[in-house]
Amino acid sequence: MEQPLYEEHPVMFAAHPLLFLISLALIPVYGLGLLILLSWWLQCLGTTVTVTTQRTVVRKGILAKYTNEVYHEHVRNIRVGQSILQRLFGVGLVEIASAGSADHEIAVADLPRANEIKAIVDRYRTSGAVGALGFR
Repeated sequence: MEQPLYEEHPVMFAAHPLLFLISLALIPVYGLGLLILLSWWLQCLGTTVTVTTQRTVVRKGILAKYTNEVYHEHVRNIRVGQSILQRLFGVGLVEIASAGSADHEIAVADLPRANEIKAIVDRYRTSGAVGALGFR
């Protein structure tokens, strides 16, 4: 039975603290910073990553919706990218490629606990492959 193990939205401040502070400073300039922060917040709110025991699902959009999923047994490669500041704040970029694609099928930036996603997928893609062969 499929069970959710991780569900998060991208984060704003922890991923780009300098950009966040600059946007705050730009609020008095015709509300420009407020527009930047609102747009950024809606983008983060409209993106959800869910990792279950069987698959990774990305849902994007507030009005229009886009969903992409990759089953762990089909995962060919997982990449986690983090700048120095992102490592300090525990966020990063997660890219997942499956055997049926030449490029990554899932790519989401600014996710909290990005390495946890990799660990979950690694654990369930190997246990799924072993289980499919009939060995334990």
